[in-house]
Amino acid sequence: MGDGDIVALLGGNGAGKSTTLKAISGLLTTELGKVTHGDIRFDGHRIDNSDPEDIARMGIVQVLEGRRLFPHLSVEENVLEASGGRAEERSGLEMVYHYFPKLYDLRSKTSGYLSGEEQQMMVIGRAMMAAPKLMLLDEPSLGLAPLLVEEIFEILGRINREQKTSVLLVEQNAMAALSIATHGYVMENGRAVMDDTAERLKENEDIKEFYLGLSQVGQRKSYRMVKHYKRRKRCSRNKLCQAKQASI
Repeated sequence: MGDGDIVALLGGNGAGKSTTLKAISGLLTTELGKVTHGDIRFDGHRIDNSDPEDIARMGIVQVLEGRRLFPHLSVEENVLEASGGRAEERSGLEMVYHYFPKLYDLRSKTSGYLSGEEQQMMVIGRAMMAAPKLMLLDEPSLGLAPLLVEEIFEILGRINREQKTSVLLVEQNAMAALSIATHGYVMENGRAVMDDTAERLKENEDIKEFYLGLSQVGQRKSYRMVKHYKRRKRCSRNKLCQAKQASI
């Protein structure tokens, strides 16, 4: 991905999206995992053998799924946790409150009593305090109502445009992610099975069927199921294809 891009990483549960983020941020090593094939590079430096703390100092910050926070601290105390006591923390706070004015009104409130949307705003704001070059976001829409998802993603788009922060966004809400992304990848079983510009992915019939289509027994179809079905459907209308299948 290029500087200042938003890239969406799409796929169902178990596709390997969150593992990919943890491999980039170094958090995979804290779960006794490691990158066994290839390597990961950032700004020309190999980072897959680096500690999470060193990777964070390079400017890569991950916002974990599930809105991890310190529930007994206030909103402002939570946000300041990422500043490390830096002298710039006041200007950082002003930036966070600029993008999330609701957090300013809630700054003294105990974080454990916030709504899901407010907690999501807070953990994104906390990540911004570290002045990231690349922000890794894991399922920011999880558990939020559609209108709240729209608000969160609109703010993420503004942060990207105005702060030039690159974003790698893991999402199951494909349309929300692609609404702000420049490029997208579809993952399944740990592999990227498709990638294209966000605009083309939004109009791709396979993507629409993968995310919106259900099988006859009410289960969501996998991307591979959709592609296999379409190949069989095209083949059934093609006599040459039928002949080749019969000879196998």
